[in-house]
Amino acid sequence: MPKYAALIYGEAVADWEPSPEEMAETMAAYNEFQEWAGERISASEALQAPETATTIHVEGGKGGKLVTTDGPFAETKEVLGGFYIYEASDLDDAVKTASQIPGAWQGRIEVRPVWDIPES
Repeated sequence: MPKYAALIYGEAVADWEPSPEEMAETMAAYNEFQEWAGERISASEALQAPETATTIHVEGGKGGKLVTTDGPFAETKEVLGGFYIYEASDLDDAVKTASQIPGAWQGRIEVRPVWDIPES
């Protein structure tokens, strides 16, 4: 079955410190989704805030000069907060699955097929 990535985007909120109740409610919603999706999920992670990111670029291609920048690649209103990798029969099924992720109710979910690179 094909794999899809569901990239969870939400509004960037500086210094967001949820109360224990807010965190418990949020985690309960994500745990409910994960129970619903079951073994179709092969990976998922929540990401730290964008300001913890390091963006890299190698000038001149392989073996070139490594350039690093603190923070994300671009400043945006919405930031990548986490992701799921899961199996779905087709794009319609992948979109239906992503619509159950709590982030879809608070932000946006980008659904993208995982590239199945053939072994050489």
